[in-house]
Amino acid sequence: MRPISFAFFVAAATLAQASVAAESPSSHSPAYRVALLGSLGGSRNSGASINDWGLVAGYSNRADGSRHASVWYGDQPWDLGTLGSASGLNSTVVWPVKNHLGIVSGISLTDAADPRNEGWSCAAFIANPTGRICQGFLWAGGTMLPLASLGSGDHNSFAAGTNDLGQTVGWAENDLSDPSCDPQSHQVLHFKPVVWGFGGAPRELPLLGNDSAGSATAINNRGQAVGISGSCDQAVGRYSAAHAVLWENGHVTELVNPNGAPYWNTPNMINERGDVVGFAGLPGDVDGNLTPPFLWTRGGGFQILPMLAGDIGGSAQSINNRGEIVGYAYPSSFVTHPLYWQRGSTAPVDLNTLIEPVAGYVLSIANDINDRGQITGYATATDGSKKRVAFVATPTGR
Repeated sequence: MRPISFAFFVAAATLAQASVAAESPSSHSPAYRVALLGSLGGSRNSGASINDWGLVAGYSNRADGSRHASVWYGDQPWDLGTLGSASGLNSTVVWPVKNHLGIVSGISLTDAADPRNEGWSCAAFIANPTGRICQGFLWAGGTMLPLASLGSGDHNSFAAGTNDLGQTVGWAENDLSDPSCDPQSHQVLHFKPVVWGFGGAPRELPLLGNDSAGSATAINNRGQAVGISGSCDQAVGRYSAAHAVLWENGHVTELVNPNGAPYWNTPNMINERGDVVGFAGLPGDVDGNLTPPFLWTRGGGFQILPMLAGDIGGSAQSINNRGEIVGYAYPSSFVTHPLYWQRGSTAPVDLNTLIEPVAGYVLSIANDINDRGQITGYATATDGSKKRVAFVATPTGR
């Protein structure tokens, strides 16, 4: 691991901000130039977040098969490491992080064994073959710091995003067993949506009505946070996401899915205007295979975003302050393609139709878009090798 100093990010920010100031917005449809990003030695890496400096955060697999949270400024990854010293531990960045403090937030396995072997939410994103505790982390100035749970012992936590005030949102377990947990999910303890101050203890966010569990997935610089509220269930979705919610000024408000599905209603991102994007449940789709992307605005309410002809499900992953949305969708083959929704337009576009060709690769998922219009996600090799490579797509007309 090569630590990056905070001074590096300050210098990078100065250069990036000068670049932004020199650019002028364009009124014509954007075209993109794609750069593929380097790996830590493995065959899979992905960008999850890109801020306005162009700093990309995500993961890269190493040659030994382990997965490590990584950042890119340029095309080479920097290994952020893990929260333990045991061999084979995994870490990753899952949600758009978005801040301009040089702070990265994500999840990592630790050296501590999980006495309940819950699997936890982390199991959906990183392999945990030896049953370790998983915790949220903050990485800053070359150091990865664990984020505490709500309990007094070794419990799990999960960090999703951090704003420019140093507030990080996610979810964390407490010491109490939750009888609403799905036995097949192996989840035992209550988990609650939380916000951490920099270096501080988690503060629990309120849930809707009689809901027993929830998660916070994103936060903007106004302190508005979004996430889910529901029952224990899988600790990552389904009935845990009975309700999409917004937290502001100490209160929780439901973002009501008009089709009434009581599962998979999950916000992924909130911009500075308070616009929210994510994916919504569909009645009868308990397994979450047919989730449509959604946009919620204070003026327009909850809107299901259209997908391309033949698509059966998808997700809106991020929205920038210009109102541009990126995500992905898939047909019945479940092979994903990245989608882009221009501000004010409900017509999605396959991002692959807007880019300069990339030899040997096709873009698969778009995870985040910054205010410069740069997009990150991952591309998949077309030779059948299933190689996955992080990318940055930069507009050529701005």
